Amino acid sequence: MKKTDPVNLLDFPCHYQFKAVGLAGEDFSRGIFSAISKHVDVSRDAVRSRPSGKGNYQAVSVLVTLYSYQQLTAIYAEMRQVRDLKMLL
Repeated sequence: MKKTDPVNLLDFPCHYQFKAVGLAGEDFSRGIFSAISKHVDVSRDAVRSRPSGKGNYQAVSVLVTLYSYQQLTAIYAEMRQVRDLKMLL
């Protein structure tokens, strides 16, 4: 198998940080937390939020342990459904 195949780029289990940008407010941050929590255990301490310069948006980072590529893709799919999402990094 080639290392460039997306399935083979990470060695599982691994620590992985999801990053999402959306409108400022608790609803967005909670939505990201909830989307990730459906697939892996997430500690509230693993969630970081940072407002944009003008305060209209926020970046939410969540550090988790992933056990499979399927978890990774399922979490990204779930996060795409979060209301007020502007960008996934």
